[in-house]
Amino acid sequence: MRKLSIPNYSVAELEALLNSNPDYVVGMRLMALIQIKKGMSSRQLQELYYKSHSRFCAWVNNFNKEGIEGLKNKPKSGRKSKLSAGQLNEIKDVLLNKKPEEYGYNTATWNGPLLIDFVEKQFRVKYKKAQIYNVIKSLGFTFQKGRAKYFEADESKRKTFKETLKKTSTRTSINRHLI
Repeated sequence: MRKLSIPNYSVAELEALLNSNPDYVVGMRLMALIQIKKGMSSRQLQELYYKSHSRFCAWVNNFNKEGIEGLKNKPKSGRKSKLSAGQLNEIKDVLLNKKPEEYGYNTATWNGPLLIDFVEKQFRVKYKKAQIYNVIKSLGFTFQKGRAKYFEADESKRKTFKETLKKTSTRTSINRHLI
């Protein structure tokens, strides 16, 4: 039997699709309540729905008090987004399909500070570093730090250097303890 796969979407993108429509969110919560009614515990549902035990308790309590309305997301407090939905979609498209070099940046990968500059130039909206990572997360991306790989590096010299460094640091720590 062949294993099913979904190659064009990440788990985060599928979750974003689910969470993007209020009807889907309510439907998913109703399915969880059906499972609870059938006898599953909230602890068992945690792995299936990727939600905490307390979320299921809240859904059950809200449903018992308010019916279907209790399963809907409440309006969130806080500042409205500085960018429109269209602008956010444009940023997502740029992150997925364009390289920073195409916009005059001297690098091949996007990062927070670069995106801050891009958003300010494109949309005249200024973000601080911490907030731009919230924007990136809301678009379904995760921050991943790159590791440099120098192809011209000599691997044997690198190993010798590491061994020498280990020996030196051991002697230094022994000498410190003797003083």
